[in-house]
Amino acid sequence: MEIFSFSSEFVSTLIRFFICVVVNWVIIDLLYFRKSHRRDFYFTFLLMTVAIFFLVYFMMGMERGKATMGVGLGLFGIFSIMRYRTDAMPVREMTYLFVIICLSVVHAMASAYLELFVIDAIVIAAITGCEMTMKIMPTKLIQYDRIELIKPDKREELKADLEQRTGLKILKIDIGGIDFLKDSVVLRITYESDNRKYMRLNDVDTQFKVRKSQWREI
Repeated sequence: MEIFSFSSEFVSTLIRFFICVVVNWVIIDLLYFRKSHRRDFYFTFLLMTVAIFFLVYFMMGMERGKATMGVGLGLFGIFSIMRYRTDAMPVREMTYLFVIICLSVVHAMASAYLELFVIDAIVIAAITGCEMTMKIMPTKLIQYDRIELIKPDKREELKADLEQRTGLKILKIDIGGIDFLKDSVVLRITYESDNRKYMRLNDVDTQFKVRKSQWREI
């Protein structure tokens, strides 16, 4: 029966979709998740791949090679969803989300497989090169009470006190806002850790209060 038959164009679309899912899974699982270990964004990135691909595919209509003004406005709306109205998204996660959306759009609109393979190879190589060469050191925000140690001539004493309290090997100390009324100062420390368990990038190290959205995840 013809209602269960697929056109050659739709079969080609399914092949491109399979390639898109595989490529994005490689980026998410082997490049992003190995360092961040954020399962919430893992879930988001994979579903974004599926949703964006088919949304762009059906927005293009029957004439695949001709992008209309409606498609352009629709793509603008797609990219605008990156501005979540809940908690702010970290820069690294925002970058990966942008890459995932772009690849999904490219795979939905492309027609030549060779071009797709070249683009996928370039993107994966670029991300791999950045992840391997640009080492991201973990940071942590600290509300510090001994404000007399923030003077430049007492920087070593400040470092020693922080290392004794936190048990971390501190590489860099940045001084933030100072509250003389409460005798406290906000410090951002960059520390070294060989344990991968503590190298995971997360946004908990940069906050002082538990947000409402985090209570809902418990």
